[in-house]
Amino acid sequence: MRVSAKSDYALRALIEITQRWVADDPSVVSAEELSRQQSIPHGFLQGILADLRRAGILASQRGQSGGWKLAVDPNEISVADVMRAVDGPIVSISGVRPESVAYNERAVVLQRVWIAARASLRDVLEHTTLIDLAKNKLPSGVERRSKDDDAWQARVPGS
Repeated sequence: MRVSAKSDYALRALIEITQRWVADDPSVVSAEELSRQQSIPHGFLQGILADLRRAGILASQRGQSGGWKLAVDPNEISVADVMRAVDGPIVSISGVRPESVAYNERAVVLQRVWIAARASLRDVLEHTTLIDLAKNKLPSGVERRSKDDDAWQARVPGS
């Protein structure tokens, strides 16, 4: 799986915003501040924040003291929701969702592989919320997977 810079930056910015929500800080946060806090290129971040606003995850406030805040409870926003908001489907094959890919009879087994891979990704990404990230406390199943030594080992072709 490849995680795009857009998804990574979106989640990092949302962690900053969610930590304010957790602290009962009602203020909005500027794109400039988010960019500075997370070392995200400002112009790129502006587009990501707009995507998150269109998805109903963020709300913007205009004016001199304007900025960004969560539009919904962060307990209701999963990592998968954010990734879909900025990048589209979690799994696609040449831009097509796995259930819609057409293969000949010799390769049709691949469709089941892609569906199974999507289910595994969903198990982690749909069960991890912005609150989990902001509090640095992952769901037990995700935490367990992240502590598996094998999960930290890079695999390269031929090894």
